[in-house]
Amino acid sequence: MDEQALTGVRILDLTQFEAGPGATQLLAWLGAEVIKIEQPGIGEQGRTSSVSPGGADSQHWLHLNANKRSVTVNLATAEGQQLLHRLARTADVVVENFAPGVTARLAADYPTLADINPRLVYASIKGFGAGRWQDFPAFDPIGQAVGGALSITGEPDAVPMKPGPNLADTGTGLHAVIGILAALHQRARTERGQLIEVNLQDSIVNMSRMAFAKQADSGRPATRTGNRNLLRSAPSGLYPCAPGGPNDYCFIYTSRAPGRGHVQWVNLLDVIGRADLAGDPAYATPELRRDRADEIDAMIAAWTRTLPKLEVMETLARHGVPAGAVLDTCELATDPDLRARGMVFEIEHPERGSIQLVGMPIRMSDSPTTYVAPPLLGAHTDEVLGAALGMSGDELAQLRAKGVL
Repeated sequence: MDEQALTGVRILDLTQFEAGPGATQLLAWLGAEVIKIEQPGIGEQGRTSSVSPGGADSQHWLHLNANKRSVTVNLATAEGQQLLHRLARTADVVVENFAPGVTARLAADYPTLADINPRLVYASIKGFGAGRWQDFPAFDPIGQAVGGALSITGEPDAVPMKPGPNLADTGTGLHAVIGILAALHQRARTERGQLIEVNLQDSIVNMSRMAFAKQADSGRPATRTGNRNLLRSAPSGLYPCAPGGPNDYCFIYTSRAPGRGHVQWVNLLDVIGRADLAGDPAYATPELRRDRADEIDAMIAAWTRTLPKLEVMETLARHGVPAGAVLDTCELATDPDLRARGMVFEIEHPERGSIQLVGMPIRMSDSPTTYVAPPLLGAHTDEVLGAALGMSGDELAQLRAKGVL
């Protein structure tokens, strides 16, 4: 199809690092025109956030900025701010995740831009929401800590552990996208834009609701249980598989629902050759199995250690027992199903040649995603300012000579 869901929507991307760029990349994949405003000669900080051969853009940046157009504008200059304001008149959405106070200093804050364009949807991503910490800086681990994720991750008697995925950054970016799409839908009725505010702490709190449910049940803070779910049932955890490498494990989990969980338990016993225990009253309920978790774990591990993790997973799943092999990034990058779905893909980059990126996780029947390589710094400056603002080559050359572009 010629159009995607967000075809015709123009987004000014004033973001950096992960939470903001991840959000705007998703909007670009949905078909929006995303114009990334960057500092001339330097670019967004994420471009150089990790060591790259020959000074090329970092892998960190490449994985968050596909399908965008890069325009260099020095927002610290009056002329640069005027250009941003002219672009804002043509835009539908602005997304920013600067440190607190920066947008006001750059004349890029919501009151300023909304006065220029009342239809503008403006999404602001911060570390903290309104309150005593609102001016504090934050990155993903900080958001995970203050949102509760670390307190419920790790082994029961060990220190809190940061989850591996960047849950605060990615989760906050997703919350921002949800707000942007809802605001665009509302604007179709009201003709008014609005301010959307999301932050890392609130996003982690939102994703930790089951921990709050446990607190409500017990009256105590939710605790770390490692890979087990001992508050509910057994088995629940990681089991070692052959040949014993660092990620040769399979996670096995049986439902705590009495009917379904018991069927899964019985099927598990059949698979591991312990069908003799299926009618044993000592294992009849999730609570009884929870109390015998160590014994059950040893019994299952004796079977899993004899097989590769994918065979363990697939054998159990075919018998209706939930199981998932622990897959590392190299295994995922070469997984045939992920590649066939486009979740991992290759694309040609003008400096790096063929690069591998992670793709769009949402499938839409009438809005297929196509991929464009992440742009070089300022690659679209003349094209965007010429088309969007009608600026001539001479005007652009003069601004470039003054360091505005």
